[in-house]
Amino acid sequence: MSEANPFPTSPVLLGGDNRSGTTLLSVVLDSHPDLVIGPEIDFLEPPNLGPHILRAIDLLDARDPKVIGTTKSTTDPFWYDGVHFAVQCRRFGLEFDDVRELVTKVMAEVANDIVSFADRCRLINEIGEFRRAQTGARRWGLKLQRKIAQVDSYARLWPRAHFVHIVRDGRDLAASHLKTVPDWGYRTAAEAARGWLEVVSRPHRVAPPDRYLELRYEDLVSRPRPTLTQILDHLGLPWDEAVLRHAEYQHALFDHPYGHPAAESAGKPLHSGRLGRYAEDLTRAQIAEFERIAGSELARLGYPSAPTLTVEA
Repeated sequence: MSEANPFPTSPVLLGGDNRSGTTLLSVVLDSHPDLVIGPEIDFLEPPNLGPHILRAIDLLDARDPKVIGTTKSTTDPFWYDGVHFAVQCRRFGLEFDDVRELVTKVMAEVANDIVSFADRCRLINEIGEFRRAQTGARRWGLKLQRKIAQVDSYARLWPRAHFVHIVRDGRDLAASHLKTVPDWGYRTAAEAARGWLEVVSRPHRVAPPDRYLELRYEDLVSRPRPTLTQILDHLGLPWDEAVLRHAEYQHALFDHPYGHPAAESAGKPLHSGRLGRYAEDLTRAQIAEFERIAGSELARLGYPSAPTLTVEA
């Protein structure tokens, strides 16, 4: 598919750096009766989304020792991304046979192994439309996660899509990475600052303004009603109290979490208990280093600098 022949569908595509509240936001919006919103699907990483995915599903069905487990340490590295893709589709509510059928269908339509960016997005579009039809929702959605940095590319392929970018105070995000997910997250405050900048500094400058909404995680958890009203207005959807009671509803992610690192916390009612955690979890030197690298973007997003610090030697 060329960019001159884009998709006619109207997905809701969520973005944000890891540990920004993207999973929470996806589950909250999935509670709305007009939406079916899934977690992330990493569709750019497997070598192709055709034969590689079909073979990965065969191995999963056979419970082959090469693909048992949900982490890179327990899965054959060659198959990890393909298996992860299939598992992420399960988190969105598809059975493996559904994925197999959609992959086969798209392979026939594009006459290749689903390698190009546009063809990969075509499969994602089929997956989303499958879930929309299956649930009776008006619109489907998915987490782009860090891929929101290339929002302009996705906007060209989906000219009717709406984008919601959730941003979290980068210092809290760094604290979450360093303290909560040290096995796969950012390893230093400087790395976190540079990674956070990659995600938050570009989208607001290149996204179609009428289809892009940037919001703060802090506003979602501390002022949920006005913040969710703003999101639903952006999406052209009516208010529904269900979005304030997401923890009471069934979600495909909770049925098939497969060790998702944020599934458990996303199943709890909205709360603001971890705002400003960086003040306790990061050292003064780490806070100063983050602000030195990303201070201007923190200021743009309304996050004040920490009080003047005497940096530890």
